[in-house]
Amino acid sequence: MVCCREINAYIKYYEECPNVFNNKRKLLMENIVKPTIARNDIFFDEETYYNCIKYCEKWYYKLFLYEKFIYAFVFMYKNDIPIFRTFVIIEGRGNGKDGFIMPLLNFLQTEYYGVKNYNIDIVATSEEQSQNSYNVVYNTLDSNKLRFKNFFYYNKEECINKKTKSIMRYNTANAKTKDGKQDGAILYNEYHAYEDYEQIKVFQSGLGKIKHGRIFIISTNGYVRGGPLDELLDVCNGVLNGESNELRYFPFICEIDNEEEADTPEMWNKANPSLEYMPELKDAIMMDYLEMQKFPSKRPEFMTKRMNFPQRNEEETITSWEKILKSSYSDIKRKIVRDTPDLKGKSAIVGIDFASLNDFACAGFLFKVKEEYIWRSKTWICAKSKFFKDIKFPFDNKGQQGFEDFEVVHTETIDGREIVSWIISEMSKYNVKKIVLDTYRYQLLKQIFIEKGITVESKETPYGLVRMIRYPASIAAIVAPRIEAAFAEEKVNIGDSAMMRWSINNTCVKNKKDGNKSYEKIEPKLRKNDAFMAFVAAMSVQELLEEQIIYV
Repeated sequence: MVCCREINAYIKYYEECPNVFNNKRKLLMENIVKPTIARNDIFFDEETYYNCIKYCEKWYYKLFLYEKFIYAFVFMYKNDIPIFRTFVIIEGRGNGKDGFIMPLLNFLQTEYYGVKNYNIDIVATSEEQSQNSYNVVYNTLDSNKLRFKNFFYYNKEECINKKTKSIMRYNTANAKTKDGKQDGAILYNEYHAYEDYEQIKVFQSGLGKIKHGRIFIISTNGYVRGGPLDELLDVCNGVLNGESNELRYFPFICEIDNEEEADTPEMWNKANPSLEYMPELKDAIMMDYLEMQKFPSKRPEFMTKRMNFPQRNEEETITSWEKILKSSYSDIKRKIVRDTPDLKGKSAIVGIDFASLNDFACAGFLFKVKEEYIWRSKTWICAKSKFFKDIKFPFDNKGQQGFEDFEVVHTETIDGREIVSWIISEMSKYNVKKIVLDTYRYQLLKQIFIEKGITVESKETPYGLVRMIRYPASIAAIVAPRIEAAFAEEKVNIGDSAMMRWSINNTCVKNKKDGNKSYEKIEPKLRKNDAFMAFVAAMSVQELLEEQIIYV
């Protein structure tokens, strides 16, 4: 068994004051902490642990009990391999994440830890953020020059321990220049800001060359949905609920458990474990809370950053991220994809949308089965677009589960004939009632449809298959309430489509001065929503899908 008075003290605190522990920390204690310390095959390096506490508190700050508790698990090994490789620390803003993690990382450079060349990279999406973390160490060394001059070389970019040759440095956002690193530890700061894995994977590839490799992730929650943080939290949730922990995660996740707790100050400790030690933090959160009461538009920021309970302004979102996930999965935690009936021969509406054929384009088929709207689509992405390299979607995952419904084309523009050919090919499986697109798209694709033998709706051919939406701006006013209700009632089935989830989440609803609604992109250049807008086009004539009862 592992014996550590700081761990025992924190367990006692948990058992005596369970109300200040959110559900995920309770699961941590029951499913990870207690089973770990009960094992007989673990070596706890008690001497190095207490040297770390002494070093950090002498040169940096007095550590809180929960911080000492987490530190202890850094120094547990089996066969000289850390029991936990990845430490995930999610806390509300203002809890002192840099002040918690940087003293520990600085200690790992020293001879008291004793691993040579234990290099440490600090990584963030902005140079300023990674430099701010590094400055915790720089300022300490610089304030104690006489004491540290014999132990460290340091400047404003890196510090090197003279005995172990361990280098700590902060990094810019240009991940492409970081191949070949040999790290002992990596710190990812404000993980919520990452929209893809480009920067993450480059640094992580440097682990494994130095013993005791570790990853530290510190963050609040954020506004990027479907990105690395959400995937990380999914893995952590599985581990906390008793799934296999072969990745050796230690998830210390602090958040309120439900929205109502944001209005109960006694519950704020759940998201802010430093609250009881820092009266100034409690005052700051209270001021933010009172301000939120006066300015409701500030509620999403308070909920996301202070309470770690992400929200966006509900008046501007298509639906919540949870509802988006439920449009893909019947069981979100276990990623069980929603059942889909056999659609062969079913009535369908085709929706098409694109802003420009040298950017994104999408076409999809909408079905309605027993009040459920089923949507299956394909998206084309032009790699020659001037914005392509900056778009934060994991195109490299192409072909993996959830990433099978898009294609990256490397020509100067997306070929409209390819879109039409795909539609016609898929049409052979279904009973297509109408193909819907707005004026601009209609003008570009009309002749291709005609050449392929697809009839176009007009005064002369009122039953033509291709219909032009003459007033696209009015469509949202008609369709938005129906779409909102369908998501709310969990009657939308998009399949396991990361592209559709991303597209829905990139779209906001704006209330116009005339009281009508319009759909807009959250960010006009990089947050694409063509796949969702193709769905909107199809939904504009969903009444054509109403099932007819045939009496025999």
